[in-house]
Order: sequence, then C-alpha cells, then structure tokens
Amino acid sequence: MQHHDVIILGAGAAGLMAAATAGQRGRRVLVLDHADAPGKKILISGGGRCNFTNIGTVPDRFLSANPHFAKSALGRYTPADFLELVEAHGIAWHEKTLGQLFCDGSARQIVAMLLDECDKAGRAGGMVDIALGQPVEAVAHDGTQFRVTRGGRAYTAPRLIVATGGPSIPKMGATGYAYDLARQFGLKVVEPRPALVPLTLGGDETLFRSLSGVAAEVVARSGKTRFREAALFTHRGLSGPAILQISSYWRHGEAIGIDFLPDCPADWLLAAKRAAPRTSPRRLLGQHLPDRLAETLAERLALPGELGAATDKALSAAAARLADWPFHPNGSEGYAKAEVTVGGVSTAGLSSRTMEAKAVPGLYFVGEAVDVTGWLGGYNFQWAWASGRAAGEAV
Repeated sequence: MQHHDVIILGAGAAGLMAAATAGQRGRRVLVLDHADAPGKKILISGGGRCNFTNIGTVPDRFLSANPHFAKSALGRYTPADFLELVEAHGIAWHEKTLGQLFCDGSARQIVAMLLDECDKAGRAGGMVDIALGQPVEAVAHDGTQFRVTRGGRAYTAPRLIVATGGPSIPKMGATGYAYDLARQFGLKVVEPRPALVPLTLGGDETLFRSLSGVAAEVVARSGKTRFREAALFTHRGLSGPAILQISSYWRHGEAIGIDFLPDCPADWLLAAKRAAPRTSPRRLLGQHLPDRLAETLAERLALPGELGAATDKALSAAAARLADWPFHPNGSEGYAKAEVTVGGVSTAGLSSRTMEAKAVPGLYFVGEAVDVTGWLGGYNFQWAWASGRAAGEAV
C-alpha cells in the first residue's frame, strides 16, 4: 500500500493544476487517470491550439444552480494569473474575437507547461507522481483516510480531489464517474445534460437541413439569453458558436429564436418597400444573407413577388419573424458532440473557497465535475484553473 498526502483522480486541466499547486506547497501528490496520456481534452481544444482562457471572464458567464458559487475561486485566480504562467514558460499566444486566448503553436505546450509545474514540486519538498492507463476500481473512506484501489493495488491519502470531468466527449474516455463518487459520499448531483452542443431539427424544419454548410452572423435567443455570433446549418440541424452558446440554456421542448438580420431596424422592410417597391423579397434578403438562406427564408415567408404588392401589415409581420425566427429543436447531438456538461456535483455541498465537501472533510471536487459551466471561448478552462488552484491551495 502506498501512502500520499493527496490523491487526485483525473489528469486533465483541473487535476493537473491542483497537483502542481499542492506539490509546490510540499505535498506528496498522486494523480491517477485511466487515459494513456495526461491532458487529452486540452490537446483537442481550440482546434489543437487550446483556447486556454478568456480575458472577459466574469462570474455571470457561468451557469450554475448557485450563480454566486464560482466568484471566490475565479476572483482569486484570474485569466491574468494564468497568462502570467503561460508567458513564464515562453508560450506565444494570441487573442481572437471576444477575448479568447489561444496558443500560437500547439495545445501540447499547455500540457507540457502543467507537467513542468508538477515537476517543480521537488524543489519545495513535495512530489507529484502521475499514474496512467488503468481505471480506478474502488474508493473508500474510513473517516480519516481515503483508500483508492486500482490495478489490484491500494493507495491511501487523507485528502482526495476528484477532477474526472463530466460525460461530454465519451470517445476521449469521459464518464460520469465523478457523479457516482459524489452520490457514494452523500452529495447531491444537479441533473447533467450536454452543453455547448449542436441542436437537431425534425418535422417541418428538416427542410433547413438542405442548407447544410451555410453560415450567417445572427443573434440566437433562448428565453431572455442572447448571443450574437455565427450560426451554421448542418445536415442534422443547427450549429456554430451562437447555437453552441444558446444550447447551454436551451431545454428540451422549448423553442429558440434566431434574429437573421440583427443590424436591421424593425421597419426596414417597410422602408425598402417605399425606396424600391419593385424589388423582390428574395433579392432584398440576398443583399443581407447568403443566397441559399435568403431563398429558403423568402419561400417560407410567402410574400408577393414584389415588395410593392405586399401590405404593410404583411411586411411588418415578416420583419418580426426574421428578427425572431422560431426553431423547435427535437434534441441535441448529445454528449458525443458536447464540449462540456451543464449540471454536476451540487455546489450546495461544497465550499466555494476550497472546493471541499462540507459533509466529508478531505474530499474535493473541481473542474467540469462541479455544477459550474462556462460559455464557449475559454471560460471552462479558466474555471478548471481556478477551481484546481483553490483545491490545491487547501489540501
């Protein structure tokens, strides 16, 4: 039996950050992961360049049953703090739209940086060992020590950090194991569901699948939440950044709204009728939207051949529909295509400062396993860094 100060389950973003932080505080840390390499989700993120944070990180860009929970960790470890670490390792980076930061080179640089930070534990009298390639068979707690069994061997520690993520992208080995552990120790789990995921269309709306590959900048809406980014039609339904964002807020059975012309005022069709009454709705829409999309929308609106032949009432109704076109997704593409998971281990049972379970001293949950989910664009990585850091400083 091997004894450590801390055992961490999961060698992803949150787990490696927690390991490096604890190790550099002199702790003897063991990281266990069933994957054959660390940081697998990091490696595929951002098209292989890792969208490692977002400089616009604020708590209201995260979904949780408790919207205040993330404030403590995010406030104590900021995007500027992580960027300082990136620059200290000589990793070149660039900013894309909406505050998203990416490596100039490869996401492998971020994984290498985290492993190097783990190696620094030795200088502080600590140690970080990483053991890969075998699943955990059992976790038990005798009141003072956690006992983790893996590969027929037992490992013990007074503190256990669960950083195994959520079930999104199962082909990468993702599972809901963190939820099983939470329930085992009496913690509640907020219903998990796929997030940042394409939505599928059925019924009468399947005709929009014929637009597969067509994209446009839109405002997507679910309830009162809105995102202005690109939407993409696919052979199964809707995708693109605007749709991925809104999918985290969408619930099955609800409609979403798409404003196809977010820069046009409410009376723009009436103004166009006065200015050019002989213009066709199809041609007018084609001045603002890709041809195939303009043609499909014009057909669905069923206006007369020329604007001048349409009543003001009909044009006003058409403008209103184009500004909030209802779609009724029949589902999503599920965990297989979801970038993250909404829901997870309930924050009601965790300390917002340390990520420790209130009812089980020494047990911590971090990263995607927790009911804190960020927007698209580096926010979920920042939560991984911040929550991992919080736990690493506490153990």
